Formats: sequence, C-alpha cells, structure tokens
Amino acid sequence: MRGAALSASLAGAGLAVAYTLFISAADAITKLIAGGYAAPQLYAVSGGIVAGLSLLADRHPRQRRGLATRCPRAMGVRSAATVLAALGFFYAFRLLPFAEVFLFIALMPLLAGLMSGPILGEAVRPAAWAALLCGFIGVMFLFPGGFHGAGPGHLAALLAAGCGTLSMVMARYIGQRENAPLAQVFYPNLALCLSMGVALPFAWQPIPLADLAWVCAYALCLFLARWLLVAALRLLPAYTVTPLMNLQFVWMVILGGFAFGEWPAAGTYLGAIAVAGSGLYLVWDRLRPSERLDGVLPPAASAAKLLARPLGRAPR
Repeated sequence: MRGAALSASLAGAGLAVAYTLFISAADAITKLIAGGYAAPQLYAVSGGIVAGLSLLADRHPRQRRGLATRCPRAMGVRSAATVLAALGFFYAFRLLPFAEVFLFIALMPLLAGLMSGPILGEAVRPAAWAALLCGFIGVMFLFPGGFHGAGPGHLAALLAAGCGTLSMVMARYIGQRENAPLAQVFYPNLALCLSMGVALPFAWQPIPLADLAWVCAYALCLFLARWLLVAALRLLPAYTVTPLMNLQFVWMVILGGFAFGEWPAAGTYLGAIAVAGSGLYLVWDRLRPSERLDGVLPPAASAAKLLARPLGRAPR
C-alpha cells in the first residue's frame, strides 16, 4: 500500500514537471503572437484544434473512455474558469514582461490551498502552509519593487491566476469521481472555441502561414499540458501540484531571455530557489507515512454535494 502511494506521488510529481515545460512553451507562443492578433482569434482557432485533438485521442483503443461526464456542474465551472483564465493570461502576457507574470502564477499554490478546503475537503497541515508562505516570499524576491505601479496587466494576471486555480481545483474534483481525462481537456477547450467564436467576426484578420504554424504549435503544447495536468491532479492534491508548477519560472527565464531578451535581475534566482524548495517540501510532506494530507473538512461536504447533484434535482 505504501509503495503504491509512493509510486503514485512520484508519478504525479513527474507529470506536473512535464506540464510546466509544455505550458511555458504555450505561454511563450502566446506572448509572441499576442501583439499582432486579438484574443478571440487565437483562442477560437487553438480551442477548436485542442478539442479536435481530444476527439482523435479518444479514438485510440487504449484511451477510449468516451467524453461523457458524470459531473456536468463541476465541468461547467471548470470550463468557465478556463475561458476567463485564458483571457487574463493573454492580456497579461501582452502587457507585462514574460517572467513578471510568474509572480501571479506563484500565487496559485496559496489560492489552491484556500480553495481545496471548501471544494475538495483536503486539509492542509500547518507545516505545508508554512512552505506555501515561504514560496510566496521567494516570489517577492523576484520583484523587489513590490506592487507599486500596478496596471491593467497586473489585474489581468491576478484574474488569470484566480480563475486558473479554480479550473485546476475543479479538475481534481472531477478526477476524484471519474477517470475521463480527455473529457476534462475537451469541454473547456470547446467552451473556449465557442465563446471566442462569437467575437471572432469582429476581430478576425488574415493569418500568414508562419503565424498559423505557431497557433498550431500552441494548440499542441496546450493539449499536452492540460492532459498531463489532469493526470497529475488525479494523483496529487492541488496544493501540492501548484507549487511544483513554480518550476515554470526556470523555463520562463530561459524562454524570456533567449526569445524576448528579457533577463531577470540576479536576485530573482534566490527567489526561484525558495519557490522551488517550497514545492519540493510539499511533495516530501505528501510522502510522509505519518498523517494523511487528504483529510475531510466538514465544510467541503455541502460544496461537494452541490456540484455532484444531477442536473434538474432541487436542493433539499
């Protein structure tokens, strides 16, 4: 039993690390083309491609589980949060330096810890909260100037972090109740395609083949990233996966420097060490044989019952 739990936790950590690589590549492509196109054009096309890739992947004999879901309410919440997060990150990457957006991405573990209690019933020990706080302090080293001069880009990034965290917490909620990772990729991207498609006639402009190739590459990276994330969230609590996502800073520094000429100050690397260290500690805390991290909190029962209730059934 202990060996199986250890293997599952290590597998979840590995999937989360792989996720950071693919999502950073997708973010870099977003920043690359965000200056020339409106958000609806990017997301209508890429959302349709990712939804199509989900349909194709479901045809594979080893993956064929169908795209039906037993959690329509939770899937609806996840899809809406995904759409809002995508819009927030689009404008954040357009208005802010690439690595600066990491400040808001690093807030996601704290937000996940707050949301995991009422939604998932996953209790977080005080030591884990200390690690999350340490990671946040490490992020402040990345930007010693503080929050002075916050503008629309910072507000967009904050909205993206909040909605992105909610989307991931809902992914774990659904994953605890059904094993249908492709459905969790398909419906949010279908929602993204359809919602952005409404505004597409007002924002469309011709796309050269080179830019279209970048959009396709973005869709492929996004598909792989979200598939890996859903799988990781089935194996680890959301508050453990999100600190591991802070390893994304490494990829963002490399991509930001070589692709956009945005090299962070020397002090940012000290902050990155603190952030990555907090993530590694949370994985170790998860693997400890003593207490379980996924205890049930009483307030979560009402939220779980509400989300799991079949559509059309009146509350008691």
